[in-house]
Amino acid sequence: MNVVLMICLPLVGIVLGWIIRWLYARFQLSASEQRAERVKQDAIKEAEAQKKEILLEAKDQLIRERNQQERENRERRGELQRFERRLSLKEEALEKRVQSLDKQEQEFVSREEQIAKKEALLIGEEERYRQELERISGLTAEEAKKLIIQNLENEARHDAQALLNKIEQEAQLASEKKARDILIATIQRIATETTGDITVATVSLPSDEMKGRIIGREGRNIRTLETLSGVDIIIDDTPEAVVISCFDPVRKEIAKVALERLITDGRIHPARIEEVVQKVTREIQQKIYEEGEKVLFDLGIHNMSQDGVRALGRLYFRTSYGQNVLNHSREVALIAGMLAAEIGANRELAKRAAVLHDIGKGAESDSDQNHAELGMDIARKMGEDPRVVNAVGSHHNDIEPNCIEAIIVQIADAISAARPGARRETIDNYVKRLENLEAIAEKFSGVEKAYAIQAGRELRILVNNEKISDGEVKELARNIAKQIETDLRYPGRIKLTMIRETRIIEYAR
Repeated sequence: MNVVLMICLPLVGIVLGWIIRWLYARFQLSASEQRAERVKQDAIKEAEAQKKEILLEAKDQLIRERNQQERENRERRGELQRFERRLSLKEEALEKRVQSLDKQEQEFVSREEQIAKKEALLIGEEERYRQELERISGLTAEEAKKLIIQNLENEARHDAQALLNKIEQEAQLASEKKARDILIATIQRIATETTGDITVATVSLPSDEMKGRIIGREGRNIRTLETLSGVDIIIDDTPEAVVISCFDPVRKEIAKVALERLITDGRIHPARIEEVVQKVTREIQQKIYEEGEKVLFDLGIHNMSQDGVRALGRLYFRTSYGQNVLNHSREVALIAGMLAAEIGANRELAKRAAVLHDIGKGAESDSDQNHAELGMDIARKMGEDPRVVNAVGSHHNDIEPNCIEAIIVQIADAISAARPGARRETIDNYVKRLENLEAIAEKFSGVEKAYAIQAGRELRILVNNEKISDGEVKELARNIAKQIETDLRYPGRIKLTMIRETRIIEYAR
């Protein structure tokens, strides 16, 4: 019995354990199903809430898009209405213009008919006058024509003979005129009122004993300095001063600076003179380049060749009527830039041409060309724009300007030279020179009035059309030009413009 109990009790325990575990599993399953149901319900509720929110957002977006579309439609309708109004106004204007053109066409047709009638009437009157002239003069039309041709032939022969005589005189005086041209070109490059003011420089000495040291034994010091610098050193009775004379201002400046340094140093002998002159020459050449670069930098001009910068810098030592040529060129460039900007021309091109317009004055050349022609050659070798080359050559009307920038350079050059204080020439000398020009022309018979313009470079002459014929005007111009060449001394050339006109004034009352 005990054995049976011992066997049955574990079996009963196992069964009860299994039953309890099964009941517990059923309980856990039921709890899980309930939780799953609750999660499902919550998910369904959340999905329905999100659905409602999405629907509301979609409705709001639809309403906003509808409102935006309506606004755009209203704006398009407004634009269409404005466009229709403009078209309507243009149609009205075109209709008025068409009506005006129709009216003008009718007027033109009427005027053509009137002109045709007047032309026919004038033809008849011309024939009647011709017949009346033939009757009065006793000559037929052919005889009058032959007489006129004979008179014209005689006048042409007279003019031709006068021209041949002038050519012969020019051929005889060719050497004299060539020498005068070379002298004029030199004067233009020196460009000063008083020659001594620009070709000489004075160096002060600490004492008159220094003159002997400058001359040296048997004059070797002064000869060395003159040979190396290419100047003439004048030692006269002027106390405590020597004079340096040279037409090249660069060489004159080198000699002046070198002599001042030798005097300060006190060691004056040929070897020391050669050393100082070489050093000063390098410094002056560097200064020339720096002055050229400085002007170009101030003007904002770039891409200039080194030869062009040096040629421009040499103008720093040149003067024209007491006016520094480099400062004058800079001033002309500024004025030309402002003028070009005002009228819509090429500002950079005008400034470049203006700063180079007097570059020929600093050229190291023995040519008999004037500074404008030398400047053209330099600008062409530098590879400048053809318009710049033309502006440089035409700034004194030696050639015809072919662009608006060249004319601007002419105007700017005249403004810079004519401003008060720019040049040393006095107003009395200037007025006297112009009065002499006008007086020479007014001495000739048939001249009513003469006006000197362009600072004396041009003379405009009004002649009496009743006393002077067209053929006689040419001879009169030649005589006046010859008289000016004989009586006056002037640089460059003077242009004579003869004006002969017929004016008829009548009043309609």
